[in-house]
Parts: sequence; C-alpha cells; structure tokens
Amino acid sequence: MTITADDSRTHGYDDLPSLMQLMTGDEKHGPAATSTLDVLWVLYDRVLRVTPERRDDPARDRFLLSKGHGPMAYYAVLAAKGFVPVAWLPGFGSYDSPLGHHPDRVLVPGAEIGSGSLGHGLPIAVGTALGLRAQGLPGPAVWVLIGDAELDEGSNHEAIAFAGPAALDRLHTVVIDNSSASHARPGGIAARFKAAGWSAVTVDGRDHEALYAAFTAPHPGRPQVVVARVEPKNA
Repeated sequence: MTITADDSRTHGYDDLPSLMQLMTGDEKHGPAATSTLDVLWVLYDRVLRVTPERRDDPARDRFLLSKGHGPMAYYAVLAAKGFVPVAWLPGFGSYDSPLGHHPDRVLVPGAEIGSGSLGHGLPIAVGTALGLRAQGLPGPAVWVLIGDAELDEGSNHEAIAFAGPAALDRLHTVVIDNSSASHARPGGIAARFKAAGWSAVTVDGRDHEALYAAFTAPHPGRPQVVVARVEPKNA
C-alpha cells in the first residue's frame, strides 16, 4: 500500500466532500451515497472499535455496508480514517481499481462483506452475531447499514423476526430512510422492528449528537435499530 503525503495527514468530517469529489464516473450514485455520510462518520469517528491496525483483530467491532449505493461515502470515510489510501479514490470504479461500484471485502481493507444484492446485509449481520456468540466472543458489536428500500426484500423480514427472539443484543442496524421504499408508511420502519422485539429509535440522520446518543443507548437483551431520517432521495 503506497502512502502519499495526503494519506499521512489527518482528515476530518469537513474533508469528506473533497474526498468524495475525487471519485468520478457514471455510477457514483451521489445522492444515495451522501445520505449515508453522517451516519458513517459518527460510527467510524466515535462508536466503532476498529482501526486500520485492528481490522483483523477477532475482538474488533464489525461494520457491514449493505446499502449498495453507498460506496462513495464509505470509501471517503475509510480513506479519512486511514483504512485505504486517498490516492485510490480517483480510480473509483475503474477496471483495475480495488474500489468497485460495490465494495469487495477481498480488495478493500476494512470491508467485512461484499455489497450489492439488496436485502442480504442484515441476514449476514444476524449470522455474524450468532457466530461471535458461538465462539464465546461477547465483546464485538455488529453494525449493519441498510437502506429503507431494502426492507421491500423478504429476506430482511426473516432476519428481523429471528434476531429479536434470539436476543442478539450485540446486533445493531441503521436504516437510512430517504423515502425510497415502495411499501412503506410513516413510522412503519421502527414499528416493524419493535413488533419483533427490537429496541428502536428514529432520529435526524444529519444530527451527529442525536445519532451518537442513539448509537450508544443501552438496549439489554435486545437487538437495536436506529432509523436515520434524511431528505427524500428525489427532493
């Protein structure tokens, strides 16, 4: 991994727009990616117990990006935090770039899963939480970021229905609600999770303090969902 002068300096939240601007191409999904930016930053800056040096540590927290149109923001945050070189960003989506239109866990340092198919991230997160429990590793938290449109997929509802009764309290789901779902009603996302025994809270997805408070709120014996509401995708 080549480290440039820009890679070696510290990047903050205010640098994220310029890092995202380094990525070009026809498949940027800019609005969808930007909808995740604040959630990703608060998680990586203040919540997740994982660093570039600990990305293979069995005791690390796991973050799974399921929202397939979010890679631009994800890559910008990973670059800001030193997981990937900033020099990789301009090659986003090109033939020989490790930064594909969907993250590849084999190619992107820090990526836990390969993203792309709607509705697969939450079931994988449930399996990850179960696997950690089976290994006697109660410390690591499992976080998965999904889009509200993914809740149109039945696989997610199977995962939701299982995780509550299984008391997977190390499992955390963040739903980016930008009014993209085809089958939705106001307040319905949190209500669906609550009905399955989850702890659920809805917050402003641009308010860092509200996000942090929700992410760190106790939820003993229950998995947690945070519904992060942002501006509608077509606004």
